[in-house]
Amino acid sequence: MSTRSVGAWLVSIPRGLVRSLAGQLALLACVTVAPVVAGLVVLSTMMVISDHAVVLVSAIAVAAALLAVAGAWLFSRTLGGDLDAIRDGLEAVGAGERRLRIETSANDELARVAQAANAMIDQLVGEETARDASESARRHLVAAVSHDLRTPLTSLRLLADAVGDDIVDGEQRREYLARMRTQIDTLGALIDDLFELSRLEAGDIGWSLEQVPLADLVDETVAAMRVQAEAKRVTVSASLAPELAPARANPEKLQRVLFNLIQNAIRHTPADGSVVVRAQPADAGIEIEVADTGEGIAPAEREQVFTAFYRGGADAARTGDRSGLGLAVSRAIVEAHGGRIWVADSPTGTRVRFNLPVG
Repeated sequence: MSTRSVGAWLVSIPRGLVRSLAGQLALLACVTVAPVVAGLVVLSTMMVISDHAVVLVSAIAVAAALLAVAGAWLFSRTLGGDLDAIRDGLEAVGAGERRLRIETSANDELARVAQAANAMIDQLVGEETARDASESARRHLVAAVSHDLRTPLTSLRLLADAVGDDIVDGEQRREYLARMRTQIDTLGALIDDLFELSRLEAGDIGWSLEQVPLADLVDETVAAMRVQAEAKRVTVSASLAPELAPARANPEKLQRVLFNLIQNAIRHTPADGSVVVRAQPADAGIEIEVADTGEGIAPAEREQVFTAFYRGGADAARTGDRSGLGLAVSRAIVEAHGGRIWVADSPTGTRVRFNLPVG
């Protein structure tokens, strides 16, 4: 019987049951003794045994019956207290109380039932806590997505109205159309990130893994990011350990993680700063780091930055053109590969590291 079934059974026990148990035990004692006394009377009538022996044995039987009745009363009193404690506790849990422990007066089967009931309460508290956290995260996600969708949609509506009403023409019209394309690209990237994140969190992973030569992949990614970095006067470079073993990964997903981390590093690095991508062997795998000379991340925020739509520090007001999903998607991809991603200690700037298996 499961813990919940035991709890439901105990709650359904009527309060008069213990008293009826005591009555049943007393009746059982009387039913057991009565035939003995009747038999002795019959034997005495038939002169098989003496009247003195009949009285003596009958007295012993009656005394045994009285002791049985007294024992039944004491047993029912102890049993009733324990049953009341368990029943009252479970009724309180059913009414919404969670901060209680059910205790019994003896170390017997009912004590084990009480322990099972306490375990059920702990499990219930854990499930409700997880449900509340999930509900809070869902509300936060809906609010964040609504905000990030509303901003480009509002801009698109205004730009489209201006173009459609012939308020602008010539060069300004082309500028407005370019801005509309930028907003459309922003919406597309947000939707792609949301779709990717939802699939990863649901465990819907259909990638093929292969041996990925990291040196080539890192060099290719860094070269692709140099134009964006140079526009901010930030240098981007790679520093790789010699003879680096291939990582077992999906090359497109791994490159997406690198793009996200490098873009994030460039965004937070001031002019004349630098971003360095490093890779080296680590315990049972390879460790990759993207380090920048930007403002850094406060220790209290280092775990939260991998949460979807989280923006701390100067971005707490959710300003800017970021979707807030880059690091969340990166973490989901790394964990789907069996790795881990974290923000490492750094005297200056930020160092984001992740590891991958090899072989």
